[in-house]
Amino acid sequence: MRRREFLRLTVLGTAAMGVGGRTFHGVRGDASGEERLNLQLPEADSEKPRPNILWLTCEDMGPNLGCYGDPFATTPNLDRLAAKGLRYKNAWSNAPVCAPARTAIITGVFPTALGAEHMRSEVAMPVFLQMYPQLLRAAGYYCTNNVKEDYNVTKPGVVWDESSNKAHWKNRPPGRPFFAVFNFTETHESQIRRRPHTLRLDPSRVPIPPYHPDTPEVRHDWAQYYDNITTMDSLVGEHLRELEEAGLAEDTIVFFYSDHGSGMPRHKRWLYDSGLRVPLIVYIPDKFRHLAPPEYRPGGVSERLVSFVDLAPTLLSLIGQKPPAWMHGKPFLGKFCAEEPEYVFGFRGRMDERFDLSRAVRSKRYLYIRNYMPHLPYGQYLAYMFETPTTRVWKSLYDAGKLEPPATYFWEPKPPEELYDVTNDPHQIQNLAGRPEFAGVLNQMRSALREHIFAVRDVGFLPEPEMHRRAAGTTIYEFAQDPKRYPLERIYAMAERAARYDEEAIPELVAGLRDAESGVRYWAIMGLLIRGKDAVLPAVKKISPLLADESPSVRIAAAWALAEFGNDDLRQRALNCLLELSPADENGAYTATFALWVIDTLGPKAAPLHASLRNIARRDPKAPARVSGYVDRLLAHILGEDYSQGR
Repeated sequence: MRRREFLRLTVLGTAAMGVGGRTFHGVRGDASGEERLNLQLPEADSEKPRPNILWLTCEDMGPNLGCYGDPFATTPNLDRLAAKGLRYKNAWSNAPVCAPARTAIITGVFPTALGAEHMRSEVAMPVFLQMYPQLLRAAGYYCTNNVKEDYNVTKPGVVWDESSNKAHWKNRPPGRPFFAVFNFTETHESQIRRRPHTLRLDPSRVPIPPYHPDTPEVRHDWAQYYDNITTMDSLVGEHLRELEEAGLAEDTIVFFYSDHGSGMPRHKRWLYDSGLRVPLIVYIPDKFRHLAPPEYRPGGVSERLVSFVDLAPTLLSLIGQKPPAWMHGKPFLGKFCAEEPEYVFGFRGRMDERFDLSRAVRSKRYLYIRNYMPHLPYGQYLAYMFETPTTRVWKSLYDAGKLEPPATYFWEPKPPEELYDVTNDPHQIQNLAGRPEFAGVLNQMRSALREHIFAVRDVGFLPEPEMHRRAAGTTIYEFAQDPKRYPLERIYAMAERAARYDEEAIPELVAGLRDAESGVRYWAIMGLLIRGKDAVLPAVKKISPLLADESPSVRIAAAWALAEFGNDDLRQRALNCLLELSPADENGAYTATFALWVIDTLGPKAAPLHASLRNIARRDPKAPARVSGYVDRLLAHILGEDYSQGR
């Protein structure tokens, strides 16, 4: 969708959802009361029977199934489902971690447009946006979720008929079609490292990717991962048998998918196929075969590119309703099946307590990743990830100098751009971005990503605290649609200049330090910081006034640059600035997390702050519960505390 058309539809709001048909009366509750919503939804085709829809989902699992050609997998139930359904070869999560991935699913909107890209954040939705179960319920469906939600957006009123570990399609009123989700946690990251565990599979035979060291710990983790997949597969079988025994198998469309790639390091949280490519199997009974795509056949394979943002509009298409225009995704099944896209898109923001910013675009042949914080290593310390034995042994071997490329790359700074031929390089270890013969492909992928960023008005080019600061009185989504309030073109241009290592851009970066737009100032500082000491030191007299900037995020960026490369006096001023912004009760959870992350990233240079940090407030009483724990995690790492004792 072109940007101008997208903005027009956004302004139209509820009118963009169509007119006529039934009215959905939703209730959105908040601290100030309830707001009544009247959403006009087009009627489904009442002359045809409507399918039940069953989603069987799991967590933290790539396409490591027998039906996907993995010889080490034991997955008879999913293999049988694939044998009578359609297997998607190119299905992508839009985010390599659960909460933002689930946000894309539940809304049909890219989280980067909502301000919801960061792990375990929470933002408000505009009044005219609804979650897909609300739209299905308005169309007469009984909607249940068993049991995980984990959205980065506040639920706008009642979403599910039931969402609990007792939720089940069996509880529906007579005569109502159902939509039901059952989510299996047996494959989650945490279950890879659960001990004790008696391995059923031989770890000496388990396949190890070329970037992981071949050690007993790594082999055990990978074997346990496959064991967990087999356990999950048996649960899928139980639910499919339950459906058959109820006589509903031929009335129900069944989906199976995972929420992102495996929970192993360099998979979950990263924008490679190992983090974003997922299994997706769809079974459509004969009586609903008119809703299938042309390539559908039992045991068939679809080459179509699909991603999670497409799931919500696909559900509406399956029940005969045209998806609302504000949804970014496009249906790949049903009455309103759209043309196949040329690309799918992924994103990476803050992962738990560690900040980062990367974007990705995938075609059937190539994967392009743009890293906007290339000076940071891929494998920043992340408390939850380091609980996995593979992570710990991998890092210890790297620190001891016992690894060779590509096993070393994960612990080193990122290139600004990555380009991979996924057909010939399935593990994405040969970066083609600097090779002249791929310049044409590189430019095509750059252009596709840029067009997408502007089409959705990607708000992630503002630091997380800044987007929340600017959205006071409205939603992040709505302020980001206003070019006057969010001049994305100018901010993006400075981010593109900043996130490289060339020296030619330094004069523009220095000039950007005095720009009227705080987003430009932020990226100007970051650009100098990325280039290092020789870029920062000549500009310290222009950076130091920004320690008093109106934007806390600009102040933090300035303090980072000066504490990293300034003299003793500048470093002390910078550290004082960071300390001032660290108490969560005074500055809010988002700003405190950002400031403490920088303090932790500075390492020994921030040691003079440690005594004072022991006494700061760790909780923001105004923040949602899901975002308040990262201050604790960062302080535990900075101060050498045992974080596990505080869980």
